[in-house]
Amino acid sequence: MENPFFMPLQQKPVILLMCGSFNPITNMHLRLFEIARDYLQDDGRYKVVKGILSPVSDHYKKKGLISASHRVEMARLATKGSDWIHVDAWESEQDAWIETIKRKALSCKIISSYLYFLFADQAKVMLLCGADVLHSFCVKDLWKKEDIEEIVGRFGILCVSRHGSSVPRQLIQDVDILWKCRFNIHIVDNWILNATSSTDVRREARRGHSVRFLVPDAVAKYIEGNRVYTDKSEQINSNSCLAPFSIHRRPETS
Repeated sequence: MENPFFMPLQQKPVILLMCGSFNPITNMHLRLFEIARDYLQDDGRYKVVKGILSPVSDHYKKKGLISASHRVEMARLATKGSDWIHVDAWESEQDAWIETIKRKALSCKIISSYLYFLFADQAKVMLLCGADVLHSFCVKDLWKKEDIEEIVGRFGILCVSRHGSSVPRQLIQDVDILWKCRFNIHIVDNWILNATSSTDVRREARRGHSVRFLVPDAVAKYIEGNRVYTDKSEQINSNSCLAPFSIHRRPETS
């Protein structure tokens, strides 16, 4: 078995951090980690030593967002068989929504404090995402400009996109902040088409349909056994404003 801690001296250790609702986690979420690791390690300059899943707290206020306790448990079930992808429940347990940049800073502290003490100072934390996250940088009031600069410029992004899609590269071309930090953005083509989304899974589950092979088997059994997705659950936060909008649109006080 390969030792995940062994690496040639010229390789830089990388920790991949994926933040999101995971409502629920799907096979595609897990595939993103594998695709990203293959891409970085094929490059020869990097060694991926850890993947971290960080589910958002209930205070994110997204419509249809079920309890973090369910989402975290499903994520743990999904990653139980992985020797390098793990779930960090810290964010989900907070009393308020935590901005992505603070999550990444926290991840650096976690990495520095345990397990990777041998090379934590040299480890690079990268945000792993799909093209939708890059696109979200353009949504007014969803992100702070300084946070985008910090995430992309200091940490870096690895964006997995459908093969043939020009969206991520076009966004980099069109958005000044992304263009400025373009050399810290990795765009990875996903050659195997899988458009399954958490929205699709919730819809099928609400209708009493099978979600097997869309999510890991243990997650499918959890969804069925606990009936976490119903017409009622889809109305959670239906009258609420998404947390980033509530925070970033607040008038400044003198």
